[in-house]
Amino acid sequence: MKRVLAVVLFCLPFSAQASILRIHLNDMIHPISDEYIGRGLESAARAKDAAVVIELSTPGGLIDSTRSIVEKMMTSRVPVIVYVSPAGSRAASAGFFLLEAADISAMAPGTNTGAAHPVMLGGDKIDEVMKAKMENDAAAFMRTIASRRGRNVTVAESAVRESKSFTEDEALQQKLIDVIAPNLPSLLKAVEGRRIRRYDGSTMTLHVAGQPIRNYDMSVKERLLSMLMDPNIAFLLFALGSLAIFAELNHPGAVLPGVVGVIAILLSLFALNLLPTRYAALALLIAAFALFILEAKYATHGVLGIGGIICMIFGALFLVDGPIPEMRVHLFTALIVSVPIGLITIFLMTLALRARRNRVTTGREGMIGEIGIARTQLQPAGKVFVHGTLWNAVARTSVAEGTRVRVSGVDGLQLIVEPAE
Repeated sequence: MKRVLAVVLFCLPFSAQASILRIHLNDMIHPISDEYIGRGLESAARAKDAAVVIELSTPGGLIDSTRSIVEKMMTSRVPVIVYVSPAGSRAASAGFFLLEAADISAMAPGTNTGAAHPVMLGGDKIDEVMKAKMENDAAAFMRTIASRRGRNVTVAESAVRESKSFTEDEALQQKLIDVIAPNLPSLLKAVEGRRIRRYDGSTMTLHVAGQPIRNYDMSVKERLLSMLMDPNIAFLLFALGSLAIFAELNHPGAVLPGVVGVIAILLSLFALNLLPTRYAALALLIAAFALFILEAKYATHGVLGIGGIICMIFGALFLVDGPIPEMRVHLFTALIVSVPIGLITIFLMTLALRARRNRVTTGREGMIGEIGIARTQLQPAGKVFVHGTLWNAVARTSVAEGTRVRVSGVDGLQLIVEPAE
């Protein structure tokens, strides 16, 4: 009996022990963010954590990924706290949807949120009907979230329809968030004992103060893919990969440029497949390299080369239809990559074409056209001095000794010559 009691007493503290799982999302919202948060929520459910805290700092992102994350938060078995932190951070655009969808919404002093109006990809002008559809869809999505969380539906909807933004104090006063806290421990203390209503209609009381905090980091794969999801990185990889393959084609057998080029292009295409990519822009990038090659071949005094650089710049700028500036290729990136790569490609192609046009100077082919002196009379055979060496030679006509001759062919170790005019 004593042994059983000891085992029970030993196990009780561990069975009652809970923790707080902390997720850091300091990035744009895209499919990798969705995967990362989904894994974190699943980990918290398996560990039966007391809550999940998503420390958020984002300029926004893709609406499809946002909807997927909100769905995961709605169905999470563990309460979700979204905390805009540290000071200076923001939960803009898509981040505002995540903030409002949380069981507990909190912000640190010196943060802001809102500006959640839907943006047409690439910033293109659209007709009023399509604009109204997009706006109404996003507004209905926000009303659903805000009403289920008991927040100010009218004000939350204004962030979508009118792109309104709010400081942490304004958000608290207008019932968009629940707490303002300078740090995570103070946030957990502020919500301790608070009764919340989950999406499934059930209610529960939070017991989070003083609980150990367990950080949940991105995997190596997610870190790499998250970096690749930057359109500037994806464009740079595509451009450098194309240049490396171009160098391999001009120098067959080098191997390394080809391997590096293939890897770089595959990585960029993987990222572009997850991003809202314009494939017409990819055609512009391919056309740019075609113009670089034509410039080197036909020497149009820079006309085709400049055209290729312009194609590459516009191809880069239109490559990703990001809803926010952070999800598009920057003009600086397009210029700093396109101009040097255009010049390098033209230079390499020029060297390759010149090498192919040059007359061969070694081997049998290198002897053709060489000028020499007949050391003996050729009737028709004799000796000639060509290229610093005395050769057996044969001529089709008689050639006097001392006559300048030109090599017109090679037959084994014997030259075929003719009088040089």
